[in-house]
Parts: sequence; structure tokens; C-alpha cells
Amino acid sequence: MFDAATARRMMVDGQIRTADVTNPGLIAAMLTVPRERFVPPQFVDRAYLDGEVPIGEGRVLLKPMVLAKLIQAAQLGGGDHVLDVGCGTGYSSAILAQLAGSVIALEEDLKLARSAEQALAAVGAGNVTVVAGPLTTGWPAAAPYDFIMLNGATEIAPESLGALLKPTGRLACILRGGPAGKAMLYRPIEGHLVGRPIFDAAAAVLPGFVAPKTFAF
Repeated sequence: MFDAATARRMMVDGQIRTADVTNPGLIAAMLTVPRERFVPPQFVDRAYLDGEVPIGEGRVLLKPMVLAKLIQAAQLGGGDHVLDVGCGTGYSSAILAQLAGSVIALEEDLKLARSAEQALAAVGAGNVTVVAGPLTTGWPAAAPYDFIMLNGATEIAPESLGALLKPTGRLACILRGGPAGKAMLYRPIEGHLVGRPIFDAAAAVLPGFVAPKTFAF
């Protein structure tokens, strides 16, 4: 029988701690949030493996290590207001909810948004609000944000989302310019979104974040 508690502990010990994730609150969140609640029933036994997990509609949950390192880079405070772009079934939002004051979980796929609402309610994430809309525009109605996270990769610089940040805000994403990618941490500086690479990472590109095709002559 699948032992979720043991699998969760092994994920944290074998994937999270070994990747230089040291934030005590983040580690505690990943030890307590039941990741298996956020995946389809047929993939429950894959919930804690070192890899992406399909959640339907062509989407996946990020690798646990990638998610943890993106969140750690933000250095969240307990009162922070967060936008989780492409929340999928809500697992990342549930983790963020334990570290921040409030979370807006944005999803454009209505089926995934409904799944997120149900799963987040089941785990008691009362400070998360699930909203539906285009990922590329974010959720301006609840801006500005202390932290914005893209739950996947982008091939274009996230300038439009950066406009929703507070002056002291941060934005984390995986910027992909080919088969490889870099996890990036952005900050607004003098009206521009300025980023720096924080670690190597790969992820599927989120809907709407594919770069326009160009033709070379």
C-alpha cells in the first residue's frame, strides 16, 4: 500500500534538503502538504518522485526540487501577498499559503481551476483564492504583489507580470531559450524588470508564454 507520509519524508530528505533548500518554514510545508491530493488518482504513486507529474490538460506539477528552490529564492515573509501563475491543481499554492499571508492562485484552464479549489479546500488552505483568467496578464485586480511565481517555463521575459509587483517585489520563473533553461529571480529596478539566474532548471512552457516564431534568411 502507498505510504504517503513516508514518501513525503523521503522526498524532502532525498530531493529538497540535498538541493540546498534550508528554509525551515518551506521544509515544514513540504513535509506537511499532501502532494498526492493534487494529482490524478492514477498518478498518486508518482506524487513524490523526482520528476514532473501529469495533472491533465497537458500540464504537469513542477519537480519538487525546482518548486522548492524557486520559492526559497523569494525569501517570503508571513505577510506577503503572492500571485501563483499557472497554479494547476493548486499544490504550489498550498505550499505558498504556509509561508505567505495571502495567495492568488491563477489558472486559465477551468477544469484545473476547479480541481485546485477542491484540493485547496480539502487541505484547509483558507488564505488562497483561486481565480480563472489568462496567465499572461496575471491578476491585476489584486495587485500589487510581493511575489509572483510562474509554475512552469516562459520563452519570453515576463515584463507584463512584473508591472504587477510592488517596488520591493520579486518574480521567479524558469526562462527557456532552447532545450535548457535557467531559473530566474527578477526585481523591479527603476521601472525595469531586472533578473539574475539562480540555478539550472527545465520545465514545460506555460500556455501563452511561447516566443513568437522568427524566420532567418
